[in-house]
Amino acid sequence: MVKQEMEVERLDRVFKALSDRSRRSIVARLAERGSLSVREASEQLDLSPAAVSKHLKVLEDAGLIDRRLDGRRHVLSLESARLLLAEDWIDRYRTTWAASLDRLARLAVELEETEELR
Repeated sequence: MVKQEMEVERLDRVFKALSDRSRRSIVARLAERGSLSVREASEQLDLSPAAVSKHLKVLEDAGLIDRRLDGRRHVLSLESARLLLAEDWIDRYRTTWAASLDRLARLAVELEETEELR
């Protein structure tokens, strides 16, 4: 039970972190370009250094990024295992959603055919 609660908390932190456009932008840049300095990862964002720092803290707390020092530079890298946690959760429901959409499509066809018979 404790392990399951920890997993749920991790998943909540991941979705919370990804709920913000600026944080998603940082994650996308890291996914596309690999390890980047803080400046490189956030250069397209119109944010103050303090705001960038807060966003990075949320991403770190969620386990989505790792930060290491390279001399005086803070280098960020993506921790894709946490993204896989969110992907796994979505995949569990993808089949259910697809089946519901398939039933809705069949119903729409049936209604259309019924209307044509009138």
